Amino acid sequence: MEISGAEIVTRCLQEEGVEFVFGYPGGAVLEIYDAIFKQDKFKHVLVRHEQAAVHAADAYSRSSNKVGVALLTSGPGATNGLTGIATAYMDSIPMIVISGQVGTPMIGSDAFQEVDMVGCSRPIVKHNFLVKDVRDIAATFKKAFHIATTGRPGPVVIDIPKDVTIHKTKFEYPQSVSIRSYNPPVKGHPGQIKKAAQLLADAKRPFVYVGGGAVLGNAGPEVTELVKMLNLPCTNTLMGLGALDGTDPNFVGMLGMHGTYEANLSMQYCDLLIAIGARFDDRVISVPNQFLSQAKKIVHIDIDPSSIAKRVKVDVPIVGDVKSVVGDLVALLKETGQRPNDKALAGWWEQINEWRKPNSLLYTQDTEIIKPQFVVQKLWEVTDGQAIVTSDVGQHQMFTAQYYKFRRPRQWINSGGLGTMGFGLPAAMGAQMANPYAQVACVTGEASIQMNIQELSTCKQYHIPVKIINLNNRYLGMVRQWQEFFYGNRYSESYMDALPDFVKLAEAYGHVGMRIEKPADVEPALREAFSEKLKDRLVFLDFITDQKANVFPMVQNGKGLNQMDLPDHMRGMQQVPFENNRDYGNLC
Repeated sequence: MEISGAEIVTRCLQEEGVEFVFGYPGGAVLEIYDAIFKQDKFKHVLVRHEQAAVHAADAYSRSSNKVGVALLTSGPGATNGLTGIATAYMDSIPMIVISGQVGTPMIGSDAFQEVDMVGCSRPIVKHNFLVKDVRDIAATFKKAFHIATTGRPGPVVIDIPKDVTIHKTKFEYPQSVSIRSYNPPVKGHPGQIKKAAQLLADAKRPFVYVGGGAVLGNAGPEVTELVKMLNLPCTNTLMGLGALDGTDPNFVGMLGMHGTYEANLSMQYCDLLIAIGARFDDRVISVPNQFLSQAKKIVHIDIDPSSIAKRVKVDVPIVGDVKSVVGDLVALLKETGQRPNDKALAGWWEQINEWRKPNSLLYTQDTEIIKPQFVVQKLWEVTDGQAIVTSDVGQHQMFTAQYYKFRRPRQWINSGGLGTMGFGLPAAMGAQMANPYAQVACVTGEASIQMNIQELSTCKQYHIPVKIINLNNRYLGMVRQWQEFFYGNRYSESYMDALPDFVKLAEAYGHVGMRIEKPADVEPALREAFSEKLKDRLVFLDFITDQKANVFPMVQNGKGLNQMDLPDHMRGMQQVPFENNRDYGNLC
């Protein structure tokens, strides 16, 4: 029996086990929407803006290790989704975006709502397809899911002209896929793994640097075993948080532009760096020549060969699936008994603990003004550190990364590479739908939340009970901080002086709204929001926070990791030299 292209699309999604499709209808995809209406194997979620559809699909994927799917119409529907696609691309998130297109005879004629989606999306996708023959739909979907989820993951766009969704053919979904030019590696080279093990045995100051690739590669258990087996200090990037439990004593905090004092100095002064699923980006190491000014050996493990030695020269490159490679490294170390020298490692830990003592994340919470750090800390306490937390972009994002100690992978959902404001609320929707019984909190700011605040309507329609933690300082906080530091306190267009009443706005959408202005009310408000009474309601908590709070530590552009701007109680400490002559087990 022959079925339409639109029905084939739905059948392909069913074959791939898709649970939700986030989208917004329009003329070019009405055949697909009609086919969706006739089936009940997956659910469609009607968002209020196409950008939100892609963000929700993205977060669904991040929080569940499944593939998110978004469905967009042609023209503005497709272009509205580009920001979400770029967000997923920068963070290597597996996702399928189906976009409608004008009929094949009209392509290239500037038809109504025609946009070259393949051309527009080419720089921000792992791959894209334009399907011009109904007989190619099934094979294209099989390839798309394979490409999105293997190797270094990423979003794949499938652009389908309207007439192709109407044409009919027989449906047969491929059981396997083979792409001659695409064979990503899995196993790391045994010789390179042996070299890494030997460097670990010779190291006096080893350090483990874990990025988002470890989370995406489900390598958290292997990373934890390596770190605990050898008692190694470990840091996570913004995208890698949760790969090692944030409460683990071997975890020295996030590193980079707003990393902890101890993480940044350990990264700068280690003599062996094991980089796992990380890419040495500018927000982590700042300037390569500053980072490499201290001699060190570098082992770099990554699934993507193009990421290795892209910014810094490495000594032992290992291309492969990080879970497999780290697992093989652990097995080899167990077999050979190779270990760093105990006395040297003890001396290294002594130095790191000295760097820990001042507590670079220390702040003072007075009785008058709510500090944003305090809200995040109380959120962690109230949720027992178990909530899935999404964020937008800015100071609130950094405060969350610093003060919410993520216990497991896929618990922290944020836009790292692209830094997309408006990500938080639709991301919380996607995460909640992927994890219906989990507590989901969206930490945001009064500027970011307004970029996709219309999704409060989607939350009402689908009964999505996320808790919105709005750190409201009436400024574009990170912009204001930079203007204070680098632009002589000239706060050009960073003050928000026409804000809505968020409590009334939340109530207008049918949700619960709370305004919190006193520090003493922070914890009670959070406990009420997460209480049994409100577990099935979206709660919007508008915390009026300190306008002058800044994120510290901070590494300015062009500075090294040992040249941090520090909080008041640590001023001057960044000039304390590393003790190169310390007796690390008489091996230095």
